[in-house]
Amino acid sequence: MHGGGDATSDLNDSQWENQIALVEGYDPRDAIWVAPRAPSDAWNMWFTDEIDALFERLITDMIVFEGIDPNKVYIGGYSAGGDGVYQLGPRIADHFAGAAMSAGHPNTASPLNLRNLPFAIHVGAEDTAFDRNLKAEEWGHMLEMLAAADPGGYPNQWQVHAGKPHWMDMEDAVSVRFVQGFTRDPMPAKLVWRQAELTRPRMYWLAVDEADAMPGALVRASYAGNSVAIGEASNVTSLHVRLADAMMNLDEPVRIEQAGRELFAGMAKRTIAVIDRTLQERGDPSVIYSAELTVQLR
Repeated sequence: MHGGGDATSDLNDSQWENQIALVEGYDPRDAIWVAPRAPSDAWNMWFTDEIDALFERLITDMIVFEGIDPNKVYIGGYSAGGDGVYQLGPRIADHFAGAAMSAGHPNTASPLNLRNLPFAIHVGAEDTAFDRNLKAEEWGHMLEMLAAADPGGYPNQWQVHAGKPHWMDMEDAVSVRFVQGFTRDPMPAKLVWRQAELTRPRMYWLAVDEADAMPGALVRASYAGNSVAIGEASNVTSLHVRLADAMMNLDEPVRIEQAGRELFAGMAKRTIAVIDRTLQERGDPSVIYSAELTVQLR
């Protein structure tokens, strides 16, 4: 995602053209480099309401027309595009195998949803505008603490580049190689889902109704064997748990519990309706579910 922002269309066009040309410097391996033009010339051009749907459709089109591996889709951005990575990485973490943020600012974003999304942060030490350098270090330390508290989660790479201003002379290109070393797990055994200011109806194998899609709402959940455990859940009363044979044996009973309280016990029925709905939602064959159970939380 290119830089620019609250500026003229000509300036943002030039930033877009520059991002296309930077493919040689970033040198993604065995990949298709897609550099879209932001649909608006606003300061938040990469995380306005329409961007989620835009990227979902772009990924679907790339699956259908280019035959890409949906588990090897990566997002990156510089400056205003880096702002977008800070926002979209956590907000739609389930779409990507890695995210590379360069010279951006997180604004109100939270790193909690990055439990299963490798995240790279690169900023120049002299990039003091909007405290980009300080925010990069702050996020780097937050990701390290989250990873230490949750083994196997929050893979990260971060660096504040000494002597570099806003433009880092391509020193941030190491982030591309870092993220390309990962493949998305489309149905991770453990996830953290915190709703951003722009809420989402689903994250990996969890979904909520509109009434439960509130900014700041939080759910932690995991599965092992044929059991699903709902951990912390705040501002969420009802939860849709989606299941697939890739997650567990759906020919055997399933149990869902929260803090020792049984929320469901029994067979999770496979239905064509769930298969169709989850395919239509994303157009991604890796995240098709065959059963869905709805549970009421405390």
